[in-house]
Amino acid sequence: MAANESANIFGSVSLAVEYLDSLLPDNPLQAPFKNVWISMLNNYTKFQIATWGSLIVHEVIYFLLCLPAFLFQFIPYMQKYKIQKEKPETWEGQWKCFKVILFNHFFIQLPLICGTWYFTEYFDIPYDWDSMPRWHMLLARCFGCAVIEDTWHYFLHRLLHHKKIYKYIHKVHHEFQAPFGMEAEYAHPLETLILGTGFFIGILIFCDHVALLWAWVTVRLIETIDVHSGYDIPLNPLKLIPFYTGARHHDFHHMNFVGNYASTFTWWDRLFGTDSQYVAYTEKMKKLQQLDKKTK
Repeated sequence: MAANESANIFGSVSLAVEYLDSLLPDNPLQAPFKNVWISMLNNYTKFQIATWGSLIVHEVIYFLLCLPAFLFQFIPYMQKYKIQKEKPETWEGQWKCFKVILFNHFFIQLPLICGTWYFTEYFDIPYDWDSMPRWHMLLARCFGCAVIEDTWHYFLHRLLHHKKIYKYIHKVHHEFQAPFGMEAEYAHPLETLILGTGFFIGILIFCDHVALLWAWVTVRLIETIDVHSGYDIPLNPLKLIPFYTGARHHDFHHMNFVGNYASTFTWWDRLFGTDSQYVAYTEKMKKLQQLDKKTK
């Protein structure tokens, strides 16, 4: 009886979501996007789309998102938004970071991306346009993936900071005490695998179309490059997301080496008190700013 009642409840919820979805107006950008998607399906195999398409999406989005923070170092006006002003970027450090990033992307991540087609075939994940979830459903699933990834990241990241493990793996990522956008995926190969596992858990749970793979990659890259940017831009739309960590939260982690272990949301750090030093630091800085204003 209980099983039947549960099935009926979930069935009713599903019907309600579908009904509300049907009431939403069509996106005006849907038609051109549909034409591009169908053209892609007609000209490339599923293996090519899942493998090389995923690689292209990752590389193009990653380096495009890194570009603003890279350019900020040459714009004097933007320096007032740099969090650690006393530690500017160096050409030597950025070149070293770029080489490690390319190694990780093509020798660690690409072999994983090559498994995308097998994943979609095994779980019968559709590629066709008619099965494409609407944009708000994709965002909802990406949010679910973000919650799962953030939870995984918090506990495994915190473990990587254990004194018996830190110097062997996670120390590589902390070579840059003042992070910059491209440094987001600068890490030991083992860290790429360990923390990257959290990215795939949500896919296993929520993926109902290959488009979610690309949508979730995009959302995750936007978040991780933003928090590693080294700049706290006032008009950042990501700040509208409740409990979002942001650049200052993660920048303090690089500056302090402990605490603020979460990737996207602040609730785990708040729950376990691992943001206590950050909270004390921000309060101290606020008092100093207020005192500075009074003396002026």
